[in-house]
Amino acid sequence: MGKKTDKQVDKIYKYMKDFGSITQLDAIRDLGVMRLASRISEMRMSGIAIKKEMETGKNRYGEPTHYARYSLD
Repeated sequence: MGKKTDKQVDKIYKYMKDFGSITQLDAIRDLGVMRLASRISEMRMSGIAIKKEMETGKNRYGEPTHYARYSLD
């Protein structure tokens, strides 16, 4: 991993410890991380157990959307 991604992984790990879970929207809005799934993959490869749950919501037009919520396992 590069320096920038290491910092992002640290932020994501701390966020999950502090708040219990993280979604892509949380990552963008709160951490400025655009590629959450990539960072989660790197975390898993380094041995961190992470659980993924799919959730359903609605977009601003009332259409159904699906997104992942990640938490430490």
